Amino acid sequence: MPGYDTSAPQAAPVKILVAGGFGVGKTTLVETISEIEPLRTEERLTAAGVGVDDLDGIESKAVTTVAMDFGRLTLTDAGVVLYLFGTPGQERFWFMWDDLLNGALGAIVLVDTRRLDRSFPAVDFFESRGLPFVVGANCFHGEQPYTAGEIAAALRLRDPDTPVLMLDARDRGAVRNVLVSLLDMLIANAGIPGRGGAGDPAPEVGAARR
Repeated sequence: MPGYDTSAPQAAPVKILVAGGFGVGKTTLVETISEIEPLRTEERLTAAGVGVDDLDGIESKAVTTVAMDFGRLTLTDAGVVLYLFGTPGQERFWFMWDDLLNGALGAIVLVDTRRLDRSFPAVDFFESRGLPFVVGANCFHGEQPYTAGEIAAALRLRDPDTPVLMLDARDRGAVRNVLVSLLDMLIANAGIPGRGGAGDPAPEVGAARR
């Protein structure tokens, strides 16, 4: 894996999506790695969301992203600047995902293995649209009881070569390593027919894994 430096002022733009279920750590990931003050579109959770927003396992969550998160990371040696767009995780905002997909070259699907089913819609979305992605297993409290192979099997990934990487979304070095791994995969796939780009429109977000 190249040891990319992060200090050059000029680089080619690469749009990356950070997706996953409600409360898996997408906003935290963007905040952790962004070299600029990240844009956040968070609102407080209110009584109006009772029965709509599933807070099972994340009862302490007080705010949620209602549009997107945005951050930036320059990788000098790679000659790119990564523009990071965090997707909203709640089902009622999934209609925005196709708009955010426009121009994206790759994605990170962030998962919480305590609530793995929350990540199925993001996996389905990117697989059906042909956008390359890596899976980032967020290690809450610094712990991860499952192996990468076990997580991949549980997600039933269509491509067995899809990377499953461990990270702590609060750790800048860990997040950077996942982004570099995604970039390496995009470069490797660039010359392979049928890989490395978004495909035709496909079923709506939220299809169940089979």
